Amino acid sequence: MSTQITVSVAGSERAVDQGTTAGDLFADDRQVVVARVGGELRDLHHELVDGDVVEPVLVTEPDGLDVLRHSCAHVLAQAVQQTWPDARLGIGPPVRDGFYYDFDVAEPFTPDDLKRLEKTMQRIINSGQTFARREVDDEAAREELAAEPYKLELIGLKGGASEDAAEGASVEVGGSQLTIYDNLDRTGETVWGDLCRGPHLPSTKIIGNAFKLMRSAAAYWRGSEKNPQLQRIYGTAWPSKDELKAYLDRLAEAEKRDHRRLGAEMDLYSFPEELGAGLPVFHPKGGVLKRVMEDYLRQRHIDEGFEYVGTPHVAKEGLFHTSGHLPYYEDTMFPPMEEDGQRYFLKAMNCPMHNLIYRSQQRSYRDLPLRLFEFGHVYRYEKSGVVHGLTRVRGLEMDDSHSYVTREQAPGEIRHLLTFVLGVLRDFGLDDFYLELSTRDEVGEKKDKFIGTDEQWAEATAVLEEVARDSGLELVPDPGGAAFYGPKISVQARDAIGRTWQMSTVQYDFNQPERFGLEYSAADGSRQQPVMIHSAKLGSVERFMGVLIEHYAGQLPPWLAPVQVVGVPVAEDFYGYLDDVAGRLREHGIRVEVDHGDDRFPKKIRNASRSKAPFILIAGGEDAEAGAVSFRFRDGSQENAVPVDEAVQRIVTAVRDRVQV
Repeated sequence: MSTQITVSVAGSERAVDQGTTAGDLFADDRQVVVARVGGELRDLHHELVDGDVVEPVLVTEPDGLDVLRHSCAHVLAQAVQQTWPDARLGIGPPVRDGFYYDFDVAEPFTPDDLKRLEKTMQRIINSGQTFARREVDDEAAREELAAEPYKLELIGLKGGASEDAAEGASVEVGGSQLTIYDNLDRTGETVWGDLCRGPHLPSTKIIGNAFKLMRSAAAYWRGSEKNPQLQRIYGTAWPSKDELKAYLDRLAEAEKRDHRRLGAEMDLYSFPEELGAGLPVFHPKGGVLKRVMEDYLRQRHIDEGFEYVGTPHVAKEGLFHTSGHLPYYEDTMFPPMEEDGQRYFLKAMNCPMHNLIYRSQQRSYRDLPLRLFEFGHVYRYEKSGVVHGLTRVRGLEMDDSHSYVTREQAPGEIRHLLTFVLGVLRDFGLDDFYLELSTRDEVGEKKDKFIGTDEQWAEATAVLEEVARDSGLELVPDPGGAAFYGPKISVQARDAIGRTWQMSTVQYDFNQPERFGLEYSAADGSRQQPVMIHSAKLGSVERFMGVLIEHYAGQLPPWLAPVQVVGVPVAEDFYGYLDDVAGRLREHGIRVEVDHGDDRFPKKIRNASRSKAPFILIAGGEDAEAGAVSFRFRDGSQENAVPVDEAVQRIVTAVRDRVQV
């Protein structure tokens, strides 16, 4: 008679035979691909022990999707080494919406290579190989992986030293116990293996055919230019073909909306090679869009009680030591400049300089809240591989503001800022969002990067959490994601095609006021330290512009459009008539152009449509005689014989009310 053990499944205790695996508990549910045992993800082959608490993880859940994609990455690596036996393995983690794997190969992969690999992967998947976990010690792992130099390096980083490894390296190594996953054929023979922490699917067959290799690119080993350049293959995998198709459709739509392409078509900005990566220049129409965004936001800050300030682009090294930033951010700041024995840095943040403004005179409790705001230009030495159009740049304009308040005022100020933030986003047409609460890593190895006492962190986190929950929005925890000086709320906004972008942030800072010796005179005459609250409504103006252009697919609402009206005369005889209409619109501040070019009328209409102007006004003989114009809209529809007075009023109202047309 077999010995029985007791495990807890979905809150209920169950007696099972010793030797029962996690997979045995959920054998009737094919959606379960991995289990959470005692809070840790485990393979379904994992053998349970008495007292285990077991939860099923479905392939549709985030953890389940990660396991599916990680397993698919391993199948890719197996296919690469079957096809190119001399290929050496890097790392292969799941990432958002997919996975990648890095390889050291003689020649870069081509699109035809990817198609060939997909076929090989499908054969491996269809063969129903089993992923089998095996624990090994360091010496045995080195002997077994002697031909894999990058895996040997990861073994040397084992046990927490992999903090400087590239994204996903920890997935391959894990903690102090090394494990290898063998791929077993139907006879139980090992056909391939890889150093990996896991977990994995029980069988390759679960991957099915809902996967695709997307592209390949060069990538430095562990993200450092000092290391060898490998070839990275990106792929995606989903629980079903329908979900894969939906994802590919979303990518196709995102490609149509790519702000880099639309920005060139609309003549908004460009990225000259002479300036270097991540340093855009704004053309006249892009300058109009940027100015409209800035003018709106500047006035909103003034209306909300902020005072506009300005600070320089460069400062002595000591300022960033005082603020505490330099030890954490120096590797993302441009190299310093030397002058008279002093080192100067281009600033990567504005807050230290705002602290100097606060400290420039004595402050009283009657002065608080003191709210400072600027469009501060900052510079961040992003790696060239992550620079991307306007959404990841090296030179950026931040709508940076800082509120100095008493501890008692902090909750009210955070509520005020969150309401302000959400109102701004709604005005720009983003109204689908949730909140993320970033806190420090309380127990992990990163805890030492956060400064301040436990009591300070507890108080700041509690204040932010209370305000966030009172907002009624969904609140998602982000443990370990806080800045070194305090926790933050970030607004995660979804765009028109469902992508999520981190937008505004509100951060609680108890660190910098202390480091700068900031004080105010309290009502009882004592000297007290204020709380500093950082907030950015758009964050980077450049990044926000890129997000907006993609959200609207270039069809910006009238108040934002660089050219709000294009006048198209049917013939040259009507240039003067439309010029008069344009003059009336300009009296109301409307940005309008009349096409005086030599193109024929149909070509002018096409040009006007491609400009993505919200309104096209057409005028011919009947219009001129009736004192009217014809409206042509973005969807191709047209409304004829609209009186000029009505046309002007409709356009002015649409701009004033920030409507989308």
